[in-house]
Formats: sequence, C-alpha cells, structure tokens
Amino acid sequence: MLNVNVDQRILEACPQLKIGLIKATVVNADTCDALWDELLAEADAVKRTYELLAINQRPAVAATRRLYKSLGKDPGRYRVASEALCRRIIRDLGLYRLTALIDIVNLVSVKSGYPISGLDFDKIVGHTLTLGVGEAGEVYNGIGRGMLNIEGMPVYRDALGGIATPTSDEERTKFTLDTKTVQININGFGPEMDMDETVALTVQLLKKYAQATDIETTILTF
Repeated sequence: MLNVNVDQRILEACPQLKIGLIKATVVNADTCDALWDELLAEADAVKRTYELLAINQRPAVAATRRLYKSLGKDPGRYRVASEALCRRIIRDLGLYRLTALIDIVNLVSVKSGYPISGLDFDKIVGHTLTLGVGEAGEVYNGIGRGMLNIEGMPVYRDALGGIATPTSDEERTKFTLDTKTVQININGFGPEMDMDETVALTVQLLKKYAQATDIETTILTF
C-alpha cells in the first residue's frame, strides 16, 4: 500500500477528511451487461432523488466544492467529477460504456457522491502520494480533456508530478485494458456515504467484475 501525505491547507479546509485506499490485482475488460445494468440502476436512483440544481448540494459534492473555493478554484467552471457525472445523468445525456474498472469507479462515485481517483498502480512512480494544491503552470493532462489548469485544485502527486484531481485523473496513470494492479483513492472531503461501506462496495464490485485478488484496504483519517 502506498503512503499518502496530505497538505495542511487541505486538512484545515476539510477537518472531517477521510480517504479510502484500495490496492488490488485485477483483470480489466469491456464492461459486461450485469455491471452496466447496475450502473444504469444507480443512475435511475439519482434521477429520482435529485433535480439538476440540487446536485451540488449533495454532502460529498458540496464539501469538495467548498474545498475548491477555499483554495481559489471555481467549482462551477472546474466541476467535481461525481457532480459532473450526476449532472449528465439528470440531463439525460447518457453514460459512456467503458471498461469494467472505469465503470466500477463511476458506479461507486454516483452512489456515494465521492470523487474517486482510479489509478494504474504500476504506472505510479515512487512509494508515496502527496495530496497537495496545484500550482500555476503545472503540466497536467486530464483524461480526455488535454491540458488542464489545476492551479488551486487538490491534486495527488507521485515522484514525477500530478496524477489525480477531483475533476479529472491524469493520462499517465489512467486505467487501460492492460491494467493489472489498481490504486483507488476514495476522497471523502466531507461525509456522505459511510466510508467503510464505500470501500466494501468497491471491493465487492472489483471481485465480481474484475476478478480482484491480493486486495489491500485502509481508511485514512486526519
């Protein structure tokens, strides 16, 4: 399991911070019908529960948005990934059917409200991740977004640089069909779904749909 350090600025803004960490050996594949049906069912639950303008009031989303504001980042322009996914669902824009690992993360994020960093463990450099604050001019290629301005955004860095934010993970460490080991960080900047339950659900889905073995989990509190 990787070590995770957290910048004092984030701890001061998020006194209830919890981070669920999961490492596992997996087999990735295209999303099967059963997983897709689970994701669509959770999407239907979101549509029944929330109106579009209320999504940013979900406790986990609201806490992450407050963190952005405290660091000087506009959460309306740089949306939290869980918020953006739920907004897409409510607006009937449809979901992209991707791979098992990506859609497991999306399912848990939709259900919990937490932004989740899904990383290919073998592409992470070093043994420590530091959750800090993005700096001006920092190079960061968001998945499917190109260069992303992460100044003032919470960002996980490995020994080479930024690899994950609540808005988008980085291309360098993204899941692919060749991913053999996952590092999943469930970012509870404020409480919504119980973190133990969220980690357990993620592990259950990894076992069911990605043949997960050698599973390690921990929950960091500060």
